[in-house]
Amino acid sequence: MLAKPFAVAAMAVNLVIVNARIWTGDARRPWADAIAVEGDRIKAVGSGAEVMKLAAGARVIDAHGAMVVPGFTDTHVHFIDGGFRLASVQLRDARTPAEFTARIKAFAATVPAGTWILGGDWDHQNWGGALPTRAWLDSITPDHPVFVTRLDGHMSVANSRALRLAGVTRATADVAGGEIVRGADGEPTGVLKDNAADLVFAVIPPPSAAMNDRALEAAMTYVAAQGVTAVHNMGSWDDLETFARAHAAGRLRTRIYAAVPLASWERLAAYVRAHGGTGDAWFHYGALKGFVDGSLGSHTAAMLEPFTDAPGDRGLYVTSNEERYAWIRGADAAGLQVMVHAIGDRAIREQLDLFARVAHENGPRDRRFRIEHAQHIAPADVARFGALGVIASMQPYHAIDDGRWADRVIGPERAKGTYAFRSLLDAGARVAFGSDWFVAPPTPLEGIYAAVTRRTLDGAHDPDGWVPGERITVEQALRAYTAGGAYAGFDEGQRGVLKAGMLADLVMLDRDLTRIPAPEIRDARVLLTMVGGRVVYER
Repeated sequence: MLAKPFAVAAMAVNLVIVNARIWTGDARRPWADAIAVEGDRIKAVGSGAEVMKLAAGARVIDAHGAMVVPGFTDTHVHFIDGGFRLASVQLRDARTPAEFTARIKAFAATVPAGTWILGGDWDHQNWGGALPTRAWLDSITPDHPVFVTRLDGHMSVANSRALRLAGVTRATADVAGGEIVRGADGEPTGVLKDNAADLVFAVIPPPSAAMNDRALEAAMTYVAAQGVTAVHNMGSWDDLETFARAHAAGRLRTRIYAAVPLASWERLAAYVRAHGGTGDAWFHYGALKGFVDGSLGSHTAAMLEPFTDAPGDRGLYVTSNEERYAWIRGADAAGLQVMVHAIGDRAIREQLDLFARVAHENGPRDRRFRIEHAQHIAPADVARFGALGVIASMQPYHAIDDGRWADRVIGPERAKGTYAFRSLLDAGARVAFGSDWFVAPPTPLEGIYAAVTRRTLDGAHDPDGWVPGERITVEQALRAYTAGGAYAGFDEGQRGVLKAGMLADLVMLDRDLTRIPAPEIRDARVLLTMVGGRVVYER
């Protein structure tokens, strides 16, 4: 799917790293202690003696025993949104309703009257599960419309000013694939779930191109410090144009694989035809992102059985199976890659059914269907990922976050199939890791820690972790963030392992993750990040 590698003119080796513990990800030579870079590609990987023969005139970095791994690919981000949120009100760790409102009040004082206050990433589980309401916000933000979002992106709360601008009243009809939460008096509380949030999003002024460009710059700077060299963006056509603009200007420092909404597959097929392919090693497209359901935290994940704490509720569908089938069949026939968000066990089962149906109808090809999140898998469906060749695109940080409260929502028995990393790998499935940033931090080291330990953020499941049978090894987690991510984007011929001829995307860490106690992984630090032979971050 990706364009052929660029021809690289002969040039001298310009950088070597020696005295390192290099985990190459290459089964033929899994470990080495030196690497040479020529232009944007790896010239050689081997012993210090072998590599130093090529080092004349090159910058030599003595790693002093530090670990070097392939650059991390984050296979699920909302990159521009993440960049914007770096400058927004921060609510993720607000522990009480009072702290939630105090932070919004303080932030409102820093921006002009009339400015929309967005983002936030609040978590009502931090204070016991009571949902915020417009009444919490109205007195502290009389001059600002507010629409702040739960950290999973599937539920937001608006103040009364934002609801008025959007025309949302007690008379507003319910929205398919969403919910307007109402009080006992029938009035909207301010909380809008999934598709209902579009009522407010429709009246928020879109950011300018310059604002999007600044958000991209902020996002690239931030992830470089985390060792992320490539991202798969789950975004919009505006996002794609922002990336294209940066690529044309030579400003990309992070490799981008841009997905656009599944419903727009015909537009993407035309875009690919007009551009003569799916891009290059820096900016690459040809992917589509769809939705089955919402999230567990918002009680909008589609479940086979009702939620344990809400016996009358089995979640909802963001899109119907019928329209999703039509979009997927058309997109797949056009040679595009399809990725679909499915979190609940019912959503995952029905999406696997649709993928199997489309693959049968359209015939064999290297399609690499993906299920994004794949969080709560019914035991009978685990083996289907490998059998159908469906990639499980998962975010391990969610396991140690959601694991604080998921047992209350779905019960401990269903929780055994939640974030089933080991079961999927044992069943022969392809697994690729990411973060879902802005929903969770784009920090692969924390993701590796989560996958290896499954110790929840509240410490309640120490020392063995939540559902410990699904823990995986450090090397399995590294592979999911490197070769797994490259494969999930049709990029394994260019990236994901460290060997001669591959792109020089690598990360240096301050300790060998394979030689330290697993709980210490989260204390590791990135020392250097290189993309295409260029150092984009150095501690």
